[in-house]
Amino acid sequence: MKTSEKKAVLLPHQTVANAAETAPVHSMSRSVALLFAIVCGLVVANIYYAQPLLDALAHEFGITHSSVGIVITVTQICYALGLFLLVPLGDLLNRRRLITGQMLLSVLALVAVSLAPTRTILLMGMAAVGLLAVVTQTLVAFASTLAAPAERGRIVGLVTSGVVIGILLARTVAGVLTDLAGWRSVYLVSAALTLFMAVALFRVLPQNEPKGATLSYPQLLRSVFTLFVQERILRVRAVLALLIFTAFSILWTSLVLPLSAPPLSLSHTAIGAFGLAGVAGALAAARAGRLADQGSGQRTTGIALALLLLSWLPIGYAEHSLFALVLGVILLDLAVQAVHVTNQSMIFTVRPEARSRLTAGYMIFYSIGSATGAIASTHMYTYAGWNGVCLLGAGVSTLALIFWAVTCRST
Repeated sequence: MKTSEKKAVLLPHQTVANAAETAPVHSMSRSVALLFAIVCGLVVANIYYAQPLLDALAHEFGITHSSVGIVITVTQICYALGLFLLVPLGDLLNRRRLITGQMLLSVLALVAVSLAPTRTILLMGMAAVGLLAVVTQTLVAFASTLAAPAERGRIVGLVTSGVVIGILLARTVAGVLTDLAGWRSVYLVSAALTLFMAVALFRVLPQNEPKGATLSYPQLLRSVFTLFVQERILRVRAVLALLIFTAFSILWTSLVLPLSAPPLSLSHTAIGAFGLAGVAGALAAARAGRLADQGSGQRTTGIALALLLLSWLPIGYAEHSLFALVLGVILLDLAVQAVHVTNQSMIFTVRPEARSRLTAGYMIFYSIGSATGAIASTHMYTYAGWNGVCLLGAGVSTLALIFWAVTCRST
């Protein structure tokens, strides 16, 4: 892929910015964008495989249902650490070597999880998986740099759709493989696929050395906080990410518990299949990016947040109607991913030379929301059942809608 380099004009407040941005003359090819999407989906799935397996993990390692959410929480916390410690390196280092190197380390972490003999080793392995899974965000930021400005939202939407499909199909794949060969097979298969895709990416990715990248590593990390101070749109969109992914995690972390319990008593395959219903959200992701390109980001956000709140009504009938649950899942995933793509499309326009750091700062809030939702939902299910979980999700969704309404005119 051929790109040309365009020198960035630094504004007075850009004291921590790199001095240049990769600005392509031609659009990123669709085949490369699809490869990015596939790899993103495969890697991000690694941190979601455990959600439909929580009951199996609880049984094998002697963890109570009220505490088993810690598996997801540890993974998400380490994912947040990786966002801060690793993703900003995309503005400093050769992205080709950075991306493939992290994927090779992910292979080792996945093998460790699959062979874990104790709860401690399991949690350590999941922590490493979460830390290294942030390579997906390096890829998203890289895609936004390689894309032509007029198509940036569309490309980000396409690559993000791969992330969404990976998140949702992770549950289906994990359920099927667990029923066929046990939960450990899930991580062994993923390790093999991750190794294959690392080789494929190394062959396809362009050599990309950030120009004028003179920051030291500590300066690079400090600049993430500086971006929050300087860019209001980053602050607002990061809070929205925290809220929508708290709601997202509230649903998906605890959903396995009522579905696997009597009277439903569904198999892992059947529970995982509910992820297929949410693929509609991925189909909406690219469209949301196009709307952002056309200047309709705020309107898209408002409509999507209203749908997010509405989705909890049919979800609340999950124990009585699987059809209602499917409808609610479709609405919730569509809404969350539409807001997510819009958020990313909007923040990538403000500081082109710092896209990896913008991604890191934004996605830290995403990860905090996911971890919060995971631990809160399993505790809520223990004390108040499925109705309590749905009320919690609706409350968070309401807060997100109110926050957007208050801030939409100023961003």
